[in-house]
Amino acid sequence: MKFARRQLLRLTASAAAIAVVRFARAETYPSRPVRVIVPFAAGGSTDFTARLIAQRLSERFGQQFVVENRSGASTNIATQVVVRAPADGYTLLLVTPPSAINATLYKDLPFNFLRDIAPVASVIRAPYIMEINPALPAKTVPEFIAYVKANPGKVSMASAGVGTGPHLTGELLMMATGIEMTHVPYRGGAPALNDLMGGQVQLFFASAPETIEFIKAGKVRALAVTSASRAEVLAGLPTLDAFVPGFEASYWTGFGAPKNTPPEIIDSLNREINAALTDPALQARFHAFGATELVGSPADFRGLIAEQTEKWGKVIKSTGIKPE
Repeated sequence: MKFARRQLLRLTASAAAIAVVRFARAETYPSRPVRVIVPFAAGGSTDFTARLIAQRLSERFGQQFVVENRSGASTNIATQVVVRAPADGYTLLLVTPPSAINATLYKDLPFNFLRDIAPVASVIRAPYIMEINPALPAKTVPEFIAYVKANPGKVSMASAGVGTGPHLTGELLMMATGIEMTHVPYRGGAPALNDLMGGQVQLFFASAPETIEFIKAGKVRALAVTSASRAEVLAGLPTLDAFVPGFEASYWTGFGAPKNTPPEIIDSLNREINAALTDPALQARFHAFGATELVGSPADFRGLIAEQTEKWGKVIKSTGIKPE
């Protein structure tokens, strides 16, 4: 009995010590600057989102959250940097749709995203805008679908690259409607948009930030948004779902950390990111480019990534898309 009691006391003391260490670690985090790895070049809307949140976290934690741009290999380079980083909360990853898409698109990745990256918090979700060159006679989605069917092989669909969100959104549209278009990949949204305006291609699924001014100027014709509900910044545009039932595609972002990052650190980051997303000033900046904030738990974000991995995996397998 005395031996059992001594064992119990030791176990109780050990558990209490672990709890104290974890509490102290959470209370002192972060005690030095935190790296935020962004898988795209500086200057785009994704980088802008990361910097907005990093600034708010710096203010709330009293430590610098420093954005580090690591572009290349369709976000795989940045992901690998974070996968290999210590699981201490001092290296974070800005997570975007390619994180889900690449799980199926690439066969020999040195990591498994859902296994090796711990979701921290979702940030925003934004639709793509289905837009065409104004020279086309179509004024609505049904008219565009009818035009493509009546002109086989004459309509080209631009994308920001093979396996990107705009590419897979177009592939999903072809699967859902039975239309056929020629895919023309570009190295980013800007050159794709330029050729859309120039008439070299006829369709592009663009993000609101890169195209909204061109829509207002009449240089491209917007037909619909790909989200399940209308976008505040383009309230007059219908959803694609209104013409192709069940259609939904969107661009989203969030933060992840290396697996085994202490849960109290993840919870602390999640709490502060969610608090930032309730700030009306920050919301106004996101709404200005068609995005809505995604307040949620780490489990909610994991669910989103898993759902998107499955969804786009089916499209990739069905169409046989291969990486460039």
